Amino acid sequence: MSKTGEVYRVAGPVVTAKGIFPKMSDVVLVGNEKLMGEVIKIVGDQSIIQVYEETSGIRPGEPVVDTGESMMLELGPGLLGTVYDGIQRPLSVLMKREGTFIHRGSTADGLDRSVRWPITVTVKPGDILKGGDFIAETKEKNMVHRIMVPPNVSGTVAEVFPGEKTVEEVIVKLTNGVELKPMHKWPVRVPRPVTGRLMPDLPLTTGQRILDTLFPLAKGGTAAIPGGFGTGKTVTQQQLAKWSDADIVIYVGCGERGNEMTEVLTEFPELVDPKTGDSLINRTVLIANTSNMPVAAREASVYTGVTMAEYYRDMGYDVSLMADSTSRWAEAMKEISSRLEEMPGEEGYPAYLSSRLSQFYERGGRSKNLNGTEGSISIIGAVSPAGGDFSEPVTQNTLRIVKVFWALDTKLRERRHFPAINWLTSYSLYSKTLETWYQDNVDPEWKSLREWTMTLLQKEAELLEIAQLVGSDAMPKEQRLTLEMARMVREIFLQQNAFHEVDTFSSMKRQFALLNCIKIYSDAASEALARNVSLQDIASLPVRTELTRAKFEKNMDEILASVATRIRPDMEKLKEAAI
Repeated sequence: MSKTGEVYRVAGPVVTAKGIFPKMSDVVLVGNEKLMGEVIKIVGDQSIIQVYEETSGIRPGEPVVDTGESMMLELGPGLLGTVYDGIQRPLSVLMKREGTFIHRGSTADGLDRSVRWPITVTVKPGDILKGGDFIAETKEKNMVHRIMVPPNVSGTVAEVFPGEKTVEEVIVKLTNGVELKPMHKWPVRVPRPVTGRLMPDLPLTTGQRILDTLFPLAKGGTAAIPGGFGTGKTVTQQQLAKWSDADIVIYVGCGERGNEMTEVLTEFPELVDPKTGDSLINRTVLIANTSNMPVAAREASVYTGVTMAEYYRDMGYDVSLMADSTSRWAEAMKEISSRLEEMPGEEGYPAYLSSRLSQFYERGGRSKNLNGTEGSISIIGAVSPAGGDFSEPVTQNTLRIVKVFWALDTKLRERRHFPAINWLTSYSLYSKTLETWYQDNVDPEWKSLREWTMTLLQKEAELLEIAQLVGSDAMPKEQRLTLEMARMVREIFLQQNAFHEVDTFSSMKRQFALLNCIKIYSDAASEALARNVSLQDIASLPVRTELTRAKFEKNMDEILASVATRIRPDMEKLKEAAI
């Protein structure tokens, strides 16, 4: 069949071609400038193509060439520390070649062909290989890059070729004639296979107190961070990228504003990786697709990110994938759907919005890989609902899929409470699954302490409604004490300064110690109140000031241990004075 046809119709990023007979999802080259596109619909002899670049100037009659392949990613050493666009073009390479603005039709290899990697081959002639098996390894930044047999290849080793190699040179040759290289390609819309799924019973610790303690995320879990403008989605995701105990971070800037994406691109190289002391960029892949870039490439960018995440998961690594934001991705789907004249769903989004979101989040998970290793992909998607309206379709469809919901609140932002995560509307469905890990690895009292905290915060919300009606002075002293203790939890524990060298990260042990001190203070305060000690004396105890400042001190652990032993004796003195 013919591989060359011509443009029949142009409607924005959607081009109709005649004369080619491609398969669904084939990559085609459109026009004289050979703009990359993908076949998304076939009607008779007409092929509907979404083009990944600006289509202005293309006219009917220009040539269209079918490559016969799906959109593929180049997977191999050299991904880490690179900034790509949505279709895996390295932006640094294009900038050096073309300047500030990328010309239409520009192409560049996803992996640098000139770099020679020191390859250590780990197989020998006669070994039987199957898909996913490790055949070699090399050093990539601070990581060991394990080179694998592509999932759809198997055979017996005939020859090995160790030494320094480029990504295109052969390192293993099989008896069936197949040549294995450090790089292989994989279609972005096809999930990489695994042997099986594992229970999400290990937490992805983040060092953020409100997340780890109240709304934990499991390794291989899925989470959504919805919030209006300025509530801190990007800062929260940067904190997760920097401090979460994932080995690899994939950050997809999907349709974000140019200035926000610039901030990420400039700050990530400057962030210090607490694990290695080097730049955080050395274990990060950045995919930049700003809001002024073509919408079709925005739609493809999330698949590019999750395919890279699956590649590192197959090596046995824990990967954290940040998608910022899925709302812009959904808007790209909406625009392309309208160009295709499809029947719109709720608020103009395509009817398949929910299934597309599901397909994306389902590619996360903790898995048993084909080579016997275990790896995970934790997907954290930011959602940007217009006006902070959580009832809009993208937020609601995301909530049906993810198991952790970190709701950013505009009112908390206005009160300068950061992270501005609302503890009344957020939730985590992993809490029960992770209880055993917390009790075994942090403290046996973890569950009861967490439940006490949540109960206290819920009581505060109820009492605040009463206080607005009658005034706090008219409330019983026990209720005013509850409000005071909840205030301690909010100001001492939940508030966390992302830009303070000590408070930016809090280990699990520290989180428990800090919250436990507040619980001891609360219990002692209740006893003192029952002995007629005034609420003002209870609230102004000097040890409380030490507790408030402890989270900013480098010797925080020693201060908390001291405070925990002094709270009750100090309260006893107040009781004695009240008699």
